[in-house]
Amino acid sequence: MPGKVRDTGDGLFHRVEELIEVAMLLPRNMSDQEVEGLLRFLPPDTSRSMRALLSPRFREVSLDFIGMVGGWIGEARRAREEGRKVVLVPFNFPPEVIYLFKNAVPLTSEVLTTLGVAVLEGQGERYWDYAMGLGIPDFLCSSSTIELGSVLTGRDFEPDIIVQSAPGACDANSKIHEFVSLHMGIPQVILEKPTETGPRGRELHRRYFLAFLRRLEEMIGEELDEGRMRRVLEEANRAAELYYELYDLRKFSPCPVPNIFSIFTYGTRFTRWGRPEGTEMMRRMVELSKRRLEAGEYPAPEEVARCMWLYIGYYFDFLGFFNWMEERGITYLNDVLSLCQPRFVDTSSRESMLEGLAETCFEYPMTRQMGASSMSLAWIEDMCGFIRDLRADCAVYSGHHACKQTWSVINQVRREIMKRTGAPVLCLQGDSWIRRMTPTSVLQEEIQSFVDGVVRRRRARGGRGA
Repeated sequence: MPGKVRDTGDGLFHRVEELIEVAMLLPRNMSDQEVEGLLRFLPPDTSRSMRALLSPRFREVSLDFIGMVGGWIGEARRAREEGRKVVLVPFNFPPEVIYLFKNAVPLTSEVLTTLGVAVLEGQGERYWDYAMGLGIPDFLCSSSTIELGSVLTGRDFEPDIIVQSAPGACDANSKIHEFVSLHMGIPQVILEKPTETGPRGRELHRRYFLAFLRRLEEMIGEELDEGRMRRVLEEANRAAELYYELYDLRKFSPCPVPNIFSIFTYGTRFTRWGRPEGTEMMRRMVELSKRRLEAGEYPAPEEVARCMWLYIGYYFDFLGFFNWMEERGITYLNDVLSLCQPRFVDTSSRESMLEGLAETCFEYPMTRQMGASSMSLAWIEDMCGFIRDLRADCAVYSGHHACKQTWSVINQVRREIMKRTGAPVLCLQGDSWIRRMTPTSVLQEEIQSFVDGVVRRRRARGGRGA
């Protein structure tokens, strides 16, 4: 039955929730020796991720992030007994839209997948394998298929409603959500985005969005309240102010913002935007980054590379990816997901709020680039702008195997970025959520070779990427 948690204990949602509940009990004043003792009792995959998160450089903020995510998951689990609907949303849909409703709670499938990959022994691969066993093609994206593969077992958390807003921007995401909706009998509501980015396309999208909200009102059984809308969107505006403050801190060299804050940023944007918990999480990241800037703290002798990630990163090994780069002076400035560029919504009237939310959906990360009238042009213009603004001296494209549309234009994007900014571009292959396609050691070798053989040499000659 939709909305019911089947307590068999082997679903991704259930297993992640149990581990995070334990992690939320960790004291904030743990010594390094106590952390080391704790890590020895954990399974290897869980221990490796927790070692990354509990680095002394940002341990306090990691614990804040764990607490925020734990509260988000716990709210979804309690929703049914409180008479509320759980709405499963994709990564490119703003959760604050769901928070407009008193009787609804958002869950983001890709965030659940990432949590499973990060904290579970076996990294969620069993759920991917189950989905493949059903005959689902392996060219769909693991980011949503791992979590939804768990739902398809019939032994895990099932949402009441599925929102789909990825057609045209991420068709792999759209098809697996559609399949789960049909296979499990879970109602789905779709928000389409026209590829036309001019006034005509935006007006059409606004109509789609208003119709989408009316459908949600029917499914949730609640009409939108203007006062609640204003409270949610004012909170979202406060989080947006902190987002841009954190963005500006990344302009300093060496960068005072820890690499892992990139995933914390969109982990917050995709779960708690519009809620005080999300605003507080952004504030904590800003405060720590400011302290590091003032103290001149940086984990490497020097910053040797400022990397803009053109698409997404890798999430199956925080320690060997985010931490490893930072400790070698390789800054992970941002990727297309953390560059969410949140809009400030005018809260003066109901109409202005609805207009602002429609624009937020229209300009959401990946929807903005991959769902544009010209994907390559929108992608090139955005990335070149960010490379210049953040003073990146190189760029990296991490090509997930499911992202056929980005692979089709990456050579053109790469040439244009190099021509317009001078920044060399490294192209990597691999599954961002499944380690067995491209191991961490291979990724590290390619990144290090690129930095040593290209970026360092350019710096030695006095050149910069931008």
